[in-house]
Amino acid sequence: MKYSQATNYALHTMMYFVALPAGKTIGVQQLAALQKLSPTYLSKILTRLVKAGMIESTPGVNGGYKLTRSKADISFLDVIQAIEGTASLFHCDDGLEHHGCLIQNVMTQAEQQMEDYLKTRKFVDLVEQNATNLTHIVDQLTL
Repeated sequence: MKYSQATNYALHTMMYFVALPAGKTIGVQQLAALQKLSPTYLSKILTRLVKAGMIESTPGVNGGYKLTRSKADISFLDVIQAIEGTASLFHCDDGLEHHGCLIQNVMTQAEQQMEDYLKTRKFVDLVEQNATNLTHIVDQLTL
């Protein structure tokens, strides 16, 4: 299974948001420079995160993006689903005309286990475990 590059960038972006002090905004230019991305490309990713209700855009000179949800509530699954959607990873198409696909059940159970795990993994835990490693990044973002 493979996630899109957009998911990779979205996960990293959310980690940076969670590492920022509460209420702090960050601009798309700063986030794009940090990840060596085009601001236009990152803006599309941020738009999906806004639509998912995780961040919001604040206009103005000191504007940017900031978290709208509690840091403790944001899971890896939330971000993945904001970017990839919620459709199943596997679709049974064996071409046979019978009731139910024998393989679909196994694949659905595996996907559910993965989703359950990703739902329990919170960015705040990752940030707390790696606070010393993220300090220099947060300092760059809050200049």
